[in-house]
Amino acid sequence: MMNIQKMKNYLRVCSLLVVLLGFGLGSAFGQSSYLVQSGDSLLVSVWNEPDLTNSITIHPDGTFSMPLIGEIQASQKSVSQIKEAITEKLIRYIPDAIVTVGIEETVGVNIYVIGQVNTPGVFNVQQPTDVMQALSLAQGMTPYAAKNKIKILRRGSDGQKAIGFRYGDVAKGLKLEQNIVLENGDVVVVP
Repeated sequence: MMNIQKMKNYLRVCSLLVVLLGFGLGSAFGQSSYLVQSGDSLLVSVWNEPDLTNSITIHPDGTFSMPLIGEIQASQKSVSQIKEAITEKLIRYIPDAIVTVGIEETVGVNIYVIGQVNTPGVFNVQQPTDVMQALSLAQGMTPYAAKNKIKILRRGSDGQKAIGFRYGDVAKGLKLEQNIVLENGDVVVVP
């Protein structure tokens, strides 16, 4: 029979293996390119430190707090950037800290497609989505669409800007840099 301490250690190792396997699967499905945002839940684990293993929800201001290290800015950062920030702050308390961070749940990215499309509306997506994909989610454009005058409205810290998109060019495989990955809150306007 195992004593209680050995059993606890065995359960910790099993739990960590499950977490690590889950994180590996997450990165295989695009977790590494996803930028965390407010409302997302992360699972943060520090090896051999059960008090520092927590499920954390990102606050509306884009931060979260952890014991010992305080507040960390997480919004618009990748999982690996968050892991580095935690490790950097923990190192003064736990020099050999092994930190793992994974996405437990995402709120996704809301993209709005309006105007001359067959199904205008808000689309919640869980992976990076470009303009062509957003138009596909809206089930294409109507016959009245001005396909080469599409605008993407993006709100940032420096105000709102309009980004031009010429469907005809991208459909021909030209000027593909226009087919940008949309960010949370972007509005695709099809006149």
